[in-house]
Amino acid sequence: IIMKKTLVFGTIYLLFLASCAELQKVSEGIMTTDVIGQEKIADGLQQALINGVNKKVSSLSKDNGFYSNELVRIQLPEELSKVENTLKSIGLGSLTEKATKKLNETAAKAVGEATPIVLKAIQDMSFEDAKKILLGENDAATTYLKTKTQTELYQKFEPIVKNNFEKIGADKIWKNLIQKYNQIPLTSQVNPNLTDYVTSEALKGVYQMIELEEKEIRTNIKSRSTDVLRRVFALQD
Repeated sequence: IIMKKTLVFGTIYLLFLASCAELQKVSEGIMTTDVIGQEKIADGLQQALINGVNKKVSSLSKDNGFYSNELVRIQLPEELSKVENTLKSIGLGSLTEKATKKLNETAAKAVGEATPIVLKAIQDMSFEDAKKILLGENDAATTYLKTKTQTELYQKFEPIVKNNFEKIGADKIWKNLIQKYNQIPLTSQVNPNLTDYVTSEALKGVYQMIELEEKEIRTNIKSRSTDVLRRVFALQD
């Protein structure tokens, strides 16, 4: 029995040493410039993120960029779900659908302002940032960009959303929708802050698309379109 326990513990210890050696190998590969170079690592990550922003985030600012994308499509806020159901039950479902499309159209207009802000955060990335991202979770880069850009993006999006509500007539549609609902007997009055809601949902959509591209590059070797990307992300494989 003692011999069996010794053998088991010895095997576990050897596996532990092998794991440590593998981690050390990755760490040394990142830290030494003769393997790939610190600048190359930062450049590779920046290149990957810039490609992702240009490919995924920019698609949201196109016509129906939000509405046609089920992953980020903005639905009625929870407070208005009862509005939607009630209006549908009395034959006004087309009104809620039109209102939902206007929410998504407004978000698409705001997202056009996101790209330069996100790209600046990527370009400001240090080698230390790059190292943490490379060895981090599958959404490490997305989390980094959210931390660096969320406040500024909200401040940029909010007035655009507000102005576009007026420009495309969404404010009138929503006013009509809410008035019709509030006039229905035995219903509770509603008056949601749609500007804040759409701004927050637009931001959420931006980061969802960045995360989608990040996971693709981390897990799908074919998506690494340049030699730098292949060499950098090989360190985390």
